[in-house]
Amino acid sequence: MLRGMDDEFRPPTLLGLPSYLAGAAARVGHRLLVEALATHDLRLPHFAVLTALSDFGPLPQHELADRLAINRSHLVGYLDDIEQRDLVRRERDPQDRRRQLVALTASGRAQMRRLHEVALRSQAEFLHALTQPEQETLVALLRRVINANDKDRLA
Repeated sequence: MLRGMDDEFRPPTLLGLPSYLAGAAARVGHRLLVEALATHDLRLPHFAVLTALSDFGPLPQHELADRLAINRSHLVGYLDDIEQRDLVRRERDPQDRRRQLVALTASGRAQMRRLHEVALRSQAEFLHALTQPEQETLVALLRRVINANDKDRLA
């Protein structure tokens, strides 16, 4: 057994920093989600795109990138990957022919139903040390932090 494992293993000063704690916890949850998505031959950016389209419906390509905080040129590569798998389609926006609209295909919607369950299982594993009310509180607090950051970023 490593020295210090009977209590806290990491330096107490770091454990007193919320940003360190959030980052360390995020790495655990991220790893579990990435591993779960890999079983479906998808990466996290692919899942993020599919989720955004599932939640918001068809979106202009530039808006999709902005909502996900993904570099627009990187988004093109992710879209190419999942379009080849018939999960999304791109078409000209009838309101503005200069824009591309991105939408889920029927197989993309079916895949999202499966992926949603996969993601939920990975997150249940991630937060297993917390009770359901604690999990809900954590999610609510993290959403507040993210929403405030998004407002600042977009202002």
